[in-house]
Amino acid sequence: MQVFEEIQALLSQQKPFVCYVKPNETVWNLLAQENDGIIEFSGQAGFVFMPFHEGTHVVIPFESNSFSQGNLEKLEQKSSENFTTQTNQKEAFENLVSKGVSAIQNGEFDKVVLSRKIILKEQISIVETFQNLISAYPTAFCYLFFHPKIGLWMGATPEQLVKINQNQFETVALAGTQLYSENVIWATKEIEEQQFVTDYIVTKVKDKVTQLMVTDAKTIKAGNLAHLKSFISGELTADFQANNLIKTLHPTPAVCGLPKENTIDFILKNEGYNRKYYAGFLGEYNKDNQTDLFVNLRCLEVENDVVNIYVGCGITKDSNPEKEFIETENKSMTMRNVLVDSVQ
Repeated sequence: MQVFEEIQALLSQQKPFVCYVKPNETVWNLLAQENDGIIEFSGQAGFVFMPFHEGTHVVIPFESNSFSQGNLEKLEQKSSENFTTQTNQKEAFENLVSKGVSAIQNGEFDKVVLSRKIILKEQISIVETFQNLISAYPTAFCYLFFHPKIGLWMGATPEQLVKINQNQFETVALAGTQLYSENVIWATKEIEEQQFVTDYIVTKVKDKVTQLMVTDAKTIKAGNLAHLKSFISGELTADFQANNLIKTLHPTPAVCGLPKENTIDFILKNEGYNRKYYAGFLGEYNKDNQTDLFVNLRCLEVENDVVNIYVGCGITKDSNPEKEFIETENKSMTMRNVLVDSVQ
């Protein structure tokens, strides 16, 4: 397909670009920057790529750059490799979870989202892996982002940060994870975890927006996983616009915890690595008066000769360290299942 040839050419030329497919759509979007400079976001209409906490706020503007779209044809699934993890992180992550549970029991916060970086010492075929990603996850926001000064990231995220059309907005509260089955039963821990996220968002926006509506939590399928998800919508007021809403929501409790400031502090002091753009957000900002942003989950970074897969999970007072490690392993399969070896 022509778009994948264009992606290969842009990678060869080391030109910044992003290619993305929105959830439940069959249209690819390709935005390529004309030069290789870093353009920092300051409200321009464009594709934004934002870090979790600290880092460059990148935008590829729609203006003066090349933007194209086309219909996806049926993609042939390339056979993927089951790459092995470079190091055994089980004990380290379980110790981190135990530390998080102790902090909750000591009253430091109610919930914290802890993560780890799985390092696969492999070289992958970028384009074929991205093809697999799009083919495997039609209900996710699938993207491939490259900037020679930022790096190469790819993902299939199930979580919308916010969708804004004129002054109408919609966001989601997504939390709780288990392997998908036809008869999903949720434990109190997951139901509480999801309610934490819903309550936080509602508390933050209820006095600033009008016509606020919240749906009941429903089970949704994301790859091989199930999550609990509620929709929250409303109308922006004249003195509370898109940027205010984005700053209020990010990072949501689904990626850091509650209260936000305490948990971010705990994460930065204890995780032992830089999340970079994992658990940040990305997507279209003010394209034709619409903003469509997603949380950067279920993602990987290609760095020199390794692939970094980022995974995390919500920790509450009832968390079991070994079960939380297994949850991160399950989440990592979203990306592991689509990797194509570069020598195939």
